[in-house]
Amino acid sequence: MSNARAARLTRRGILAAGGALGLGAVLAACGDDDAGSEGSGKGTTAAKSGAWTFKDDRGTTVKLDKVPTKIVAFVGVAAALHDYGIEVKGVFGPTKTKDGKADVQAGDMDVSKLTVFGNVWDQFNVEQYAAFAPEVLITTTFDSAGTLWYVPAASASKIAKLAPSVAISVYDRQITAPLQRVWELAESLGADMTAAKVTDAKKRFESASERLRAAAKAHPGIKVLAGSAAQDVFYVSGTNLSIDLEYFKALGVNFVEPPASVLKASGGWYESLSWENVDKYKADIIMMDDRTATIQPADITEATWKKLPAVKAGQVIARSPEPIPSYDKCVAMVENLAKAIETAKKVS
Repeated sequence: MSNARAARLTRRGILAAGGALGLGAVLAACGDDDAGSEGSGKGTTAAKSGAWTFKDDRGTTVKLDKVPTKIVAFVGVAAALHDYGIEVKGVFGPTKTKDGKADVQAGDMDVSKLTVFGNVWDQFNVEQYAAFAPEVLITTTFDSAGTLWYVPAASASKIAKLAPSVAISVYDRQITAPLQRVWELAESLGADMTAAKVTDAKKRFESASERLRAAAKAHPGIKVLAGSAAQDVFYVSGTNLSIDLEYFKALGVNFVEPPASVLKASGGWYESLSWENVDKYKADIIMMDDRTATIQPADITEATWKKLPAVKAGQVIARSPEPIPSYDKCVAMVENLAKAIETAKKVS
């Protein structure tokens, strides 16, 4: 993807896509660079060995003298590690809502106990980060270049000098891939991956996935659309790059989406529609972006939205374009879609 195309994308467009498409400078990686590898757990040293090594999805290997405990992570990754018993003390990304409560991307973490270096897009307090003395920064990446999600381009070079970085790819793959990589990461940091809570969550995710597969097979005519609402624009997502939609499609869910020729303008992520044209695609179920930076269905006042058959039928469910990559947190989103398909009326 060209830098010119990246420059044309708005913040809202990035939100709609569920990821970044090329936000400027790529944060320089510390450690040894083994290009071309997505990482498979090889080269990862268990916490009990003393020294710590982890090869991320950029092919970058981070090596430390000991297992890091002063970890700074994108809030969604921190929430996933929390589910595995690894407590991250410093975070960045949507952590607290305006009233101080936990953002949807913070999972079960106690946000009052976290050091937040930046709560919104393009915000990162480098001085505070330096004083924290981080041992490693962990985040996701939404493009093939390995751009570090929520690390501002303007301060990326300064941030890179303070600690090595680890990136988990959530780009153009099914969600099972980042789930496995975060599992490996948590294990390397000392998590007990044989704990009943952990293994039970994985089993529940697998059961939910089989339920969704069966629902999609039993109701092949039910069409699902993934959308995101902004003040002046409604975004319709494509399914070929987002980790959740790719997985759902692989399980047989029948998505209605823009053609590739239209998606090309956004790098393959979405089509933006005016509210007057929100009925362009006919769907029986609409999955709506649940992140706090987007407008939620209950707050949409557009008459054209309220006239949509799926909306009138009450067949609108939440979608997490940036799902917390732990098995526990991904169970509900799979089950919710399965239930919606099982009970949906054909209205398109």
